[in-house]
Amino acid sequence: MIIDTLENFEKYVGLNPRFQQVSEYLHTHTLSNQPQGRLVLDGKDLYVNFDLAKGKTPLEAKLESHNEMIDIQIPISTVETMGYTPRQSLPEATYNEEKDITFYDGMAQQYITITPGMFVIFFPQDAHAPCISTESSIQKAIFKVRKY
Repeated sequence: MIIDTLENFEKYVGLNPRFQQVSEYLHTHTLSNQPQGRLVLDGKDLYVNFDLAKGKTPLEAKLESHNEMIDIQIPISTVETMGYTPRQSLPEATYNEEKDITFYDGMAQQYITITPGMFVIFFPQDAHAPCISTESSIQKAIFKVRKY
């Protein structure tokens, strides 16, 4: 997991060849002006979901992980808290290959709070519980990047 400000995103482009495309998109677009929905940037290997997600309590937020995709999550409208647990600390759970997601029971071990202007990168080894907020909805961008 990586947490930083958007102005520093370029420092991480060497971690995955597709991160350069994410960096270019961030430099050339205003995230708050994007319509809701999925924008495909490179087929199934790189896309961004612009969501208006429901704010959840820590009890409501489900831990999830992905085998094939890396999440770059960026809150746009409000502060967002996300749960985090190393995947290796969790019991085996059913993987949905079609949706590339595994859900886990229980609450996260730790919580992080990020504000607009920041991002968090969750790799396949990082289980995360997004969308924790006292706000009823959270405008956010989630870049989905195929791992190498």
